[in-house]
Amino acid sequence: MNQQARLQALSIFLKTQRAKIQPESVHFPIGTRRRTPGLRREEVAQLAGVSPTWYTWLEQGRDIKVSTSVLDAVATALRLTVDERKYLYSLAIEATPGTSVIKEELAEISPSLQKIMQELRFCPTIITDRKFQIIGWNNAASLVFLNFDLIPVEQRNMIHLLFTRKELRKLALNWEHFVSGYLSIFRSYYGKYVEDDWYERFIEEMKANHPQFNLLWEQSQVSSAPEVLLQFRHAKMGKMLFHLTSFQVHGNSDIRCSVYTPAPNSSTEAKLSRLIELKSN
Repeated sequence: MNQQARLQALSIFLKTQRAKIQPESVHFPIGTRRRTPGLRREEVAQLAGVSPTWYTWLEQGRDIKVSTSVLDAVATALRLTVDERKYLYSLAIEATPGTSVIKEELAEISPSLQKIMQELRFCPTIITDRKFQIIGWNNAASLVFLNFDLIPVEQRNMIHLLFTRKELRKLALNWEHFVSGYLSIFRSYYGKYVEDDWYERFIEEMKANHPQFNLLWEQSQVSSAPEVLLQFRHAKMGKMLFHLTSFQVHGNSDIRCSVYTPAPNSSTEAKLSRLIELKSN
């Protein structure tokens, strides 16, 4: 991400977070002259203990020097989560010289992780790298989502597939909720690898080809491990409910494991068992 793109992303993020906070929740009068939702810039500055001019420059994406202590104050004023704070710091603090080159490592699934994934017979599981390229999946994932074997390797990007494959749009009853969970994780990577231009190119391509991506991207949260309840309408099995648990696998590479666990007190696991039986016969 070049400097201009980084500062623009910072500006959008600060505006979005400011708009989420209700004035009365931080003891400011609601008033009748507020033209936009959330706090005013000068109110954020007051809460953070900085000058309104400085905060305005920060939110406008101007190239100004910032310190972690001041960013801490801004983050507290905006009530940012841990993941959102990390995202703020990565965008606001210019990387030191020499960090702009990202070492690309081939993501590989260890034999132990492969074994764990296959043992999750009734939990569709997808493994991705830091760019959300799909590098592994189990049989249950193929039965519920797509037969990933039939998709060319270069097209196996989960974010891309969510917007291009009709099967996935029809599958999720709450499709936008489904997509937003993945985008919140993707944004955390976007902040972590702020100097990798691949992310900027990918996002611009998605915005150009999929107008709905732009809207959902601007609204997306920042979370490294969201837990989401998803409602699917499977073509053969009908309604299925899953809890999505997504976590990063410990190690040197950013391998992520997304596990869809059948919701308790639902018929989802029984339906998935029936799907597996039908395929084996």
